[in-house]
Amino acid sequence: MKFLFASFRVVAGVLGLAAVIGTLADTASRSPINPFNFFGFFTLQSNILTSVVLIVSAVVIFLGKTQSPALILARGCVATYIVIVGIVYNTLLVGLPGGVELEWANTVLHVVIPLYVAIDWIFFGDRTALPWNRFGIVLVYPVVWLVVVLVRGATDGWVPYPFLSPATGYPSVALYCVGIAVAIAAFGVGAWAISRVRILKP
Repeated sequence: MKFLFASFRVVAGVLGLAAVIGTLADTASRSPINPFNFFGFFTLQSNILTSVVLIVSAVVIFLGKTQSPALILARGCVATYIVIVGIVYNTLLVGLPGGVELEWANTVLHVVIPLYVAIDWIFFGDRTALPWNRFGIVLVYPVVWLVVVLVRGATDGWVPYPFLSPATGYPSVALYCVGIAVAIAAFGVGAWAISRVRILKP
């Protein structure tokens, strides 16, 4: 069973990276790319992180090694981030301009990978329970990302998503930031709680 888990993770990880590369190539074919802007999207960053963690997890399984606490923690964190990506996109951003224009890549990044990772984390019980005293770690990356986005929005005017634009007013931006933080914390709690359940054992 564990090798089946690993195979699924390799496929998902490679597919996620292929979608990022495909998006990069498609965007570059239409206009010059500013890498700070292109890779500034939480969607792309979280998909890259998720894909790498999935592949590393699979390699550890194929090598017959035990997943380290750090790797399991990374899996819990990226599961939280990528599920948030899927939910935010499909509730707030779908259909808006400025997103991933390559249709298959858009579907992979915003639907396929978030859905797969949710299923993987819920059903594939090849991990130990995440300690609650490490829960704060799940918030570090999103908070840093938000700070960078807010600084850029206030200085050079670039923001990855329209609801974070200073043009909408800082009260609105602040409300969205709080909402994002609360959502990440809530889904993080869910990921930590689910880590204690083992539906399919390796």
